[in-house]
Amino acid sequence: MVSNYNIAIALFSALLVLQFLATPTVTELVQEQPLVLKYHNGQLLKGRITVNLIWYGSFTPIQQSIIVDFINSLSSTSSSLPSASSWWKTTEKYKGGSSALVLGKQFLHPTYTLGKNLKGKDLLALASKFNELSSISIVLTAKDVIVEGFCMNRCGTHGSTRAVSGKPKSAYIWVGNSESQCPGQCAWPFHQPLYGPQTPPLVAPNGDVGVDGIIINLATLLAGTVTNPFNNGYFQGPVTAPLEAVTACPGTFGIGSYPGYPGRVIVDKVTGASFNAHGANGRRFLLPAMWDPQTQACRTLV
Repeated sequence: MVSNYNIAIALFSALLVLQFLATPTVTELVQEQPLVLKYHNGQLLKGRITVNLIWYGSFTPIQQSIIVDFINSLSSTSSSLPSASSWWKTTEKYKGGSSALVLGKQFLHPTYTLGKNLKGKDLLALASKFNELSSISIVLTAKDVIVEGFCMNRCGTHGSTRAVSGKPKSAYIWVGNSESQCPGQCAWPFHQPLYGPQTPPLVAPNGDVGVDGIIINLATLLAGTVTNPFNNGYFQGPVTAPLEAVTACPGTFGIGSYPGYPGRVIVDKVTGASFNAHGANGRRFLLPAMWDPQTQACRTLV
């Protein structure tokens, strides 16, 4: 069975509800229980993991390089801190040790071989091209590709392919470029939100609202995939709508965050770009908070 996990259409949407609730009392704050993601005794993706990329539609070389640099940044050492690799090291605190991502094969679909309107079965067909043990296939769809459910209730998914004809079950991810379809939902905080407090958007660190939005969603799904690849790893809540490593910490990118405000992050004095992580080839990224099993709290880089 294919299992899918949906990102909320805006990473901060769960928090927006809080502003309409009564302000908690001091006693309620003191008695607040720690956030706990239960381990359900299933397989996690640990050790060396090959990441294969399927580019569906038109992506510029610069857009491709930003995403490739991000993936390489997660398992490389950066001389500048905070770094994307230090963010990823939080996944080592989950059972089983480290998850070292290694870029594998890349497959291009510039001619939209399955059309520009894709359903879940199409994403699965694209992802199934690389059914390999200890691998993650990432399907990236261009800004003019409409995917079933995109923008309405999700910005991306992760799940698993079927084990057939001697090929093992493997993990996959899909993320869409929301630039022209729903940037207020899937590229916040680099675009004005569709709902809630209308705080000014941040300047995207790589100058591309759609692709910098992809990075946030891809980071979210990669963390969810290695810690809950097959529906029985770390999560809280129902298996059909779980809170995972990053989705348990919605809308948080720096300390002091609140509904509609991502928190305090680093701002480049020259370009005004906002980021919280350094990466490969001088790249900068804005990465979401991740749940830390040791502290049982959402951890931000800054």
